[in-house]
Amino acid sequence: MGAAHTIPRPPHYHEQMDSTPANVVQHHAANEFGRDFVVGDLHGCVDALRYLLCQIVFDPARDRLFSVGDLVDRGEHSEQALALLAKPWFFAVLGNHEDTLCAVADGRLRRQWWYGIGGAWAADVPDERLRHYAQHLRTLPLARTIGSGKDRFNVLHAEFFGSDADLDAGNFSAEKRQQLLWGRELALGNSDPLRQRGLSLTYCGHTPMRDITQIGSQVFIDTGAFGPDGKLTIVQPLALRRWSISVEEARADGAAALALP
Repeated sequence: MGAAHTIPRPPHYHEQMDSTPANVVQHHAANEFGRDFVVGDLHGCVDALRYLLCQIVFDPARDRLFSVGDLVDRGEHSEQALALLAKPWFFAVLGNHEDTLCAVADGRLRRQWWYGIGGAWAADVPDERLRHYAQHLRTLPLARTIGSGKDRFNVLHAEFFGSDADLDAGNFSAEKRQQLLWGRELALGNSDPLRQRGLSLTYCGHTPMRDITQIGSQVFIDTGAFGPDGKLTIVQPLALRRWSISVEEARADGAAALALP
């Protein structure tokens, strides 16, 4: 399945949207005491997340949840999704929708453009609160690496061409940054998978897929949670397990009443 939504880029993209954090790649040791999971693009679909965390019996004292980004926009609960950033077990990378929020908060991009790609939830959010969100979002890295050796995996938003060493170096040009946040060449079949040679298993989102799709080393896990036929997906990398649920199914099973860890 191709992209469910083609997201237009604003004029003068690099100049307007650049809010790259100083620490663009964050490294995490292997989780020796619990489990690691990765969740696809959340887009405000927090009820589906509540359900899945209950389903996997998530233990916040031992387990970690990594996010491929795009916490906000399109779904109903963007502010609840942003609140996840305060959870000690939750580790997100920057998505293009968070980057857009930062540009709006800085006055580098018009709110109306953002509303057109799903940011209308913020129409009643005061500028001060938006700047507060942006302050936290700017601390998010563009990529996270977890573990080492054969058990290593990476998490980023859109796509990356290069090896683990290239990713670890974090010397991203404006073009490479754009690719990490907005790229769809690989997911849409417009790029050679061999450009990923030397890259560990890497979990990405950004391009909605009908089902989890692996192309070379990169695994696309955005299954369109916000869409009418979409689902939110969580994977457990090392165990090669997966769970998916639609917002409607989760709510029908009482997800709204579940507490987050």
